[in-house]
Amino acid sequence: MKRRRIVVTGMGLVSCFGNEVEPFYQSLLEGKSGVKPIEHFPVAEASTRFAASIVGFDPGDYMEKKTARRTDPYIRYAMVAGKKALQNARLFTPEELEKTDKTRVGVIVGSGMGGMQVFCDGVQSYTEKGYKRVNPFFVPFIITNMAGALIAKDMGFMGPNYSISTACATSNNSIVAAANHIRSGEADIMVTGGVEAAIQELGLAGFCAIGALSERNDDPQKASRPWDKARDGFVMGEGAGVLVLEELEHALKRGATIYGEYLGGGLSCDAYHMTDPHPEGLGVALCIKKALEDAELAPEQISYVNAHATSTPVGDMAEVRAMHKIFKHPENIVMNSTKSMVGHCLGAAGGIEAIAVIKAIETGIVHPNINLDNPEDGIGFQLPTEPKKMEIQAALSNSFGFGGHNASVIFAPYHK
Repeated sequence: MKRRRIVVTGMGLVSCFGNEVEPFYQSLLEGKSGVKPIEHFPVAEASTRFAASIVGFDPGDYMEKKTARRTDPYIRYAMVAGKKALQNARLFTPEELEKTDKTRVGVIVGSGMGGMQVFCDGVQSYTEKGYKRVNPFFVPFIITNMAGALIAKDMGFMGPNYSISTACATSNNSIVAAANHIRSGEADIMVTGGVEAAIQELGLAGFCAIGALSERNDDPQKASRPWDKARDGFVMGEGAGVLVLEELEHALKRGATIYGEYLGGGLSCDAYHMTDPHPEGLGVALCIKKALEDAELAPEQISYVNAHATSTPVGDMAEVRAMHKIFKHPENIVMNSTKSMVGHCLGAAGGIEAIAVIKAIETGIVHPNINLDNPEDGIGFQLPTEPKKMEIQAALSNSFGFGGHNASVIFAPYHK
């Protein structure tokens, strides 16, 4: 049986560089850093006092004002990114939606941590004022499935709808699951990606306690430095990245703009440690191998890798060692880390980075790595520090999360 082809027909995001795809990618090409000191809550006692934060976010007309005031920021981010992706796909207005079978449109937008601010506010209300002062929306607005549920409610989409939460692998896990619903024939269109809004008091405190964050408080914009010998931990980021995936014939029939093609994805687990990657990258290598098999590609057909590369002392090179097991000629592959500029967006990382990959495919320009002053020895891959023009045959995007969760996806230019 001929496998259904899947294309990307819409992209939407919320990021430290704003909420529009074109300016976001232009900021990446210019090598800007979205990292800055945290000023919207007290951090004087924290070991890390900076992040790639989103401050003063306004969902505008994408949410009803009363609902927006009540919800957690993670829901607001997802609603805006999701609806912008649908606008980009021309699947947003009543006239456009009237031509679409909404029973065959699904939503899988995951989150690693869900409604952190609503959770913290609820705990404070309970401890200070008791049972009767807990917000009745406490449970609905902390659970990770509510972002996708509210997108579906507003748009009337009745297809497959659930959330996936695999820490920093969440977005890629969601993309793979969404694509498989299209391949299986259960849906024609899937809205998918990830969202995170964990830059608040408890989120920061938790990551500081783990010792995972950079403490370069004197120079925050230089703190996220994947593969650099002076890296000392990751920088927290936040936002949302959402794609509209669509079955090819369905997209062609309605005259949709096609930005790229989803070829396949792979999943695995390190089964090694709660927070550390396997030092030799065994689970990561298995994940990439599965992605290549699913995409029906040979390793030599990958020309660009958007790496997980968070800027941690252990993780960056564990990923490199894993890829050396798969790619025997790394010198032919260009590799970058979007996190060098936007920080590590946790459950949203893969969705935001998928948009960076698709824009690279569309424009033929790969964004640089910033803060890469003294690369580790033995990396082997091309690590551009300036924008690089290239024709991308196929691109791999990696995401790995606490718990040993690994998820990789592969995109390529669309060819008839």
